[in-house]
Amino acid sequence: MEELDIQQEQQEQQERQEPEETGELVAGLDIGTTKICVVIGEYFPDGRVEVIGVGTAASSGMKKGVVVNIEATVHAINTALGSAQDMAGCDIETVYVGIAGDHIKGFNSPGILAINNQQIRQREINAVIEAASTVKISDNQQIIHVLPQEYMVDDHTGIQNPMGMTGVRLVTKVHIVTADNTSLHNLVTSCNRAGLGVSDVVLESVASSRSVLSRDEMELGVALLDIGGGTTDLAIFCNGSIKHTWELALGGNNLTNDLSVGLRTPLQDAEQLKYQYGGAISSMITENHKIEVPTVGDRKSRTVSQRVLVEILEARMEEILEEVNRNICGSGLRNRINAGMVITGGTALLANVVDMAEQIFDMPVRMSFPRGVGGRVEDIQSPRCTTGVGLVLYGCQERQQVPQESDTVISRIKGFFKNII
Repeated sequence: MEELDIQQEQQEQQERQEPEETGELVAGLDIGTTKICVVIGEYFPDGRVEVIGVGTAASSGMKKGVVVNIEATVHAINTALGSAQDMAGCDIETVYVGIAGDHIKGFNSPGILAINNQQIRQREINAVIEAASTVKISDNQQIIHVLPQEYMVDDHTGIQNPMGMTGVRLVTKVHIVTADNTSLHNLVTSCNRAGLGVSDVVLESVASSRSVLSRDEMELGVALLDIGGGTTDLAIFCNGSIKHTWELALGGNNLTNDLSVGLRTPLQDAEQLKYQYGGAISSMITENHKIEVPTVGDRKSRTVSQRVLVEILEARMEEILEEVNRNICGSGLRNRINAGMVITGGTALLANVVDMAEQIFDMPVRMSFPRGVGGRVEDIQSPRCTTGVGLVLYGCQERQQVPQESDTVISRIKGFFKNII
């Protein structure tokens, strides 16, 4: 008995002396119009991702998702990065960066390759993706994503991975995303001046999908709507792959500006009023409820009906969602969104946005928070952190999986970032 106690004590002592398991650091940088968010994650061999650091800062160098002041953007990045590094207790050298804005273009492209009854290997998959990505784009645009949707081997369609199959002809469809060269250059330059290398530039809706959508939703068909401060990003998924992306240069800042003008109040006060008393449906507000509205200059505050405030927000929110609805209908994918819509982003926190969206889109709608990670989850429980967490998950998946994009496509995209550094 005494011998067993000694062995148990030795085992416990050995366990205490063993170093804690450490993972690989992956950081996401969401450079938004209203805020900069840095999320640092630790990726473990068993697939776990734990958030160990989060930092945010007000963004003043961005407009509608585009850098308009590099110095101000660099300062905000450094502020958010410093907070995240202090929380995580580590230094970050490279990041995955989100990009948005109406300069982003997304379109589908087919590719075909003769394989002459040979077994399909990674080389053939790379070649057919390369064929699909060889398209004419504007001189001021740069490809940032080539996302395979599905493959077809002879007459067999809907194949997700043709590896090992044989046939005469291999066909693929890919979704290509391009960004404006100048906007892309300024974004990467801002990161470089903040002392950060760029591992990849990722479309924000693609990143957000990693942290809010389930595999079942993407298989069944789902629309992801990320309503940020300067832009609204739409992505439609079906059969497990992305089918459509679209960017609208309207967002929460437009609602704030409308309040500022309509109520004749400073922008800072308008932003506070928006979340404190605002909403998307005015009929749900008591008509006789009054609120104090600060005025410009030294004038005294005015008393305004809360319903008037909400009516201003309702008009702009309805405009944004109607624009999105028109794009969904125009995409030809409306009938394939069987799992409904997921709304995220900071503006999703506006009261009754989900109710308005269900009325306009005539489909189930839910608001989503980041998920799929452990660690300091209490610091990311907000739609505002969706893209930052999604960028971390995107980076972890990129390092875990063998990329399906062709090596030539990847080197061409990554080469653009390296040339800036």
